[in-house]
Amino acid sequence: MDHPILLLLVKTTIFTLMLAIGINLSYQQLISLWRRPGLLLRSLLAVVVLVPLVVLLLIRWLDLPPAVATGLAVLAAAPGAPLTHKRSRMAGGSLPYSASLQLTLALLAVLITPLTLAIFYALTEIQTESVRSLEVARQVALVQLLPVSLGLLVQRFGPKLAAMTGRPLNVIANILFLALVILALIPGFRMIAHLGGLPILAIVMTVAVSLIIGHFLGGPTHDERSALAVASIARNIGLALFITTLSGVEKEIIPTLLSYMILGAIVAIPYSLWSKRRVAR
Repeated sequence: MDHPILLLLVKTTIFTLMLAIGINLSYQQLISLWRRPGLLLRSLLAVVVLVPLVVLLLIRWLDLPPAVATGLAVLAAAPGAPLTHKRSRMAGGSLPYSASLQLTLALLAVLITPLTLAIFYALTEIQTESVRSLEVARQVALVQLLPVSLGLLVQRFGPKLAAMTGRPLNVIANILFLALVILALIPGFRMIAHLGGLPILAIVMTVAVSLIIGHFLGGPTHDERSALAVASIARNIGLALFITTLSGVEKEIIPTLLSYMILGAIVAIPYSLWSKRRVAR
């Protein structure tokens, strides 16, 4: 499938998922993490500090191709994936917590993403330069904050409409998510096969260590541990594509982005199954 079509499906899926969150979760649930400063600080430490630090160390220790190093750096600088809550539910994670963390990371991305990229650009030989905060803000606002805000407005001024559309939106979002996964797998596995052993090792190590970081910094309940573990590995592919497009290196970086998305999901399967069973008990 052509990349423009895949990118359009990504944007449509993200918009629908975020609209469903806005309609199905209350404003109080979306800001619930802000009332728990301890968990909030641990969550930010895991997602925006320790995970990028792991990526930085791997880039410096391993002789990765420039395109792979750049792709991993951009992913590290793009937390708050719009699909986080979907993957969190698959691991038995707390939906209100993961949604609140996702919203928090989207708001902070305006500062976090340019700052993280600037650090990587100064300490490594990545191919993309730092981007301006306003460009990041525009992208995040269009694909995340706008649909969530629309959903909350529907709840506030049209509660009957929200009740009628909440469940159908979830169904549509699930169908789009499944279609996105299937269509991404087709070019993704082909790209993984040509990526090379060392880049694959770097991606697997990044995901594995990030899961451990998120699990042990989350809590106190297990559903919150699993939610933070998933949030630690889930990076904003759409924002990463936007950043690489600004720098004109998207064709070289796309194989790394898709490989991370697929390998990350595969590596996380054992943890998700174990976590969901533990939460169910």
